[in-house]
Amino acid sequence: MSPRDTATGPPAAVSRPAPIKAVPVRHWGRWVSAVIVIYLLAALVFSFVTSPKVDWPTVGEYFLNPLTLRALAVTIELTFVTMMVGAIGGTILAVMRLSENPVLSWIAWGYIWFFRGTPLYVQIILWGNIGVLWSKFYAGMPFTGLVIASADSGILVNNLFFVAVLALGLNEAAYAAEIVRAGIISVDAGQAEAASSLGMSPLLVTRRIVLPQAMRVIIPTMGNETISMLKTTSLLAVLGGGIELFGRLQSIYSQTYQIIPLLVVASAWYLIVTSLLTFGQTRLEAHFGKGFGAEETEAAEKRAARRAQRADDKPAKEARHE
Repeated sequence: MSPRDTATGPPAAVSRPAPIKAVPVRHWGRWVSAVIVIYLLAALVFSFVTSPKVDWPTVGEYFLNPLTLRALAVTIELTFVTMMVGAIGGTILAVMRLSENPVLSWIAWGYIWFFRGTPLYVQIILWGNIGVLWSKFYAGMPFTGLVIASADSGILVNNLFFVAVLALGLNEAAYAAEIVRAGIISVDAGQAEAASSLGMSPLLVTRRIVLPQAMRVIIPTMGNETISMLKTTSLLAVLGGGIELFGRLQSIYSQTYQIIPLLVVASAWYLIVTSLLTFGQTRLEAHFGKGFGAEETEAAEKRAARRAQRADDKPAKEARHE
């Protein structure tokens, strides 16, 4: 070994610099604006709570009233039945829309175009007065005059629950079709091709490969549609009868003239139910988003950081051994 090599020796381990103590910049303008907003919000809430027009005893009287609870149950039932009709119809329309058969694709496109292009309020009134257009419904061979059975349209029109499901469900199917179609398109086509190469039928590929992955895209939007549908049921008040929450409370305050208290009752129940639906939506998103969420991303980043740490420590260990 030469004297030069002895003088130089092995390289010394490089010590890490001390961590930087960063002092965050204080944004006084943000604090001042936050205080002003909180003050205005508190003043608004205080003026509402203390207003004599609210009549809190009346709110408490009707909040748990049997009529209110019965109408709330019908509202929840309507929401889930119409969403089920919309989801099933939307899935069928989405498959038709993506079909290579031009007839099926154009029929689905025309359905979506019509029901998304006309206001839901108008559709509800139209279905409520469908008996004016057709007094009877016939079952038979079209264009031949052969009639197998017939029924008076009043049997269906007089059933407000059926009319509500028909109006809301058919409208929701048009929106659900585009949601489901977007979810199906988001799945890599190569996965369906790989499944088909293994001998899986198209129906099995859709059910076991495509739809489970598409649900990650479908669930958040369909959850928003469900919450929106709960509030959209209030439009059914135009049919009269008061079968749902807002319609029932509207029929009550039209007789008692306690408009503000009963509107507070309706708003409170809508907020409670939408909060529960939001919680359920969050749980569903977490279930179908496994492997794609922030927790998985954070875990992957921690693993990468540990690998980088080991790579940095390796030269220092080798230097000490030398």
